[in-house]
Amino acid sequence: MQTAVIACIDLRRSYQQGTEEIAVLRGVQLEVARGERLAIVGASGSGKSTLLNMLGGLDLPSGGRVLIQGQDINQLSERERCTLRNRQLGFVYQFHHLLREFSAEENVAMPLLIAGQERRAAQAEAGRLLDAVGLASRRRHRPSALSGGERQRVAIARALVMRPACVLLDEPTGNLDRQTAESIHSLMDQLNREFATSFVVVTHDPALAARMDRRLLLQDGLLQAQP
Repeated sequence: MQTAVIACIDLRRSYQQGTEEIAVLRGVQLEVARGERLAIVGASGSGKSTLLNMLGGLDLPSGGRVLIQGQDINQLSERERCTLRNRQLGFVYQFHHLLREFSAEENVAMPLLIAGQERRAAQAEAGRLLDAVGLASRRRHRPSALSGGERQRVAIARALVMRPACVLLDEPTGNLDRQTAESIHSLMDQLNREFATSFVVVTHDPALAARMDRRLLLQDGLLQAQP
């Protein structure tokens, strides 16, 4: 059986609030297959972003395990986790988090440069990704000269530039108007087909959730299937 791109086993996360322990995740089980598009929905405060951060190794669980490409991230050093994130995962957030002093091309090239790739090759690959998201003519522009939709396209290109196994997206269209959001939805469909990259999307947007292959509801600290 093929190894899941991301898996979690009995994943738990709790926080201490004064003398009280607040359980956010209570034993989540999840497998994400290669090329799968998965939506995680749920009420505000249900723990969706917490779960996404743990799937990406940005936060460690109180109990249970997270496996990325079969590797248990709890068994890795912080440096090894950073390397694994850089090579195997991409991240897209509601707010694009682009570096404002750098051009679109430089922002997209950043993960490659961090991984040690030579600058000219990194810029050429960034240019190819910007072309794939329809921004070839905007590659020299800084974020301040781009629209909200264009900035989110740059963020998606940056998330894909390392050809990751999975991209984790937290409300990627939550800050966009409906028309721009629809163009981002279509772009994600296209890139999923082209690169066979898995997408795990936390969203309140029913239109985006409906486009995914599978939808899971996070409620009372557990995931359950939605039709």
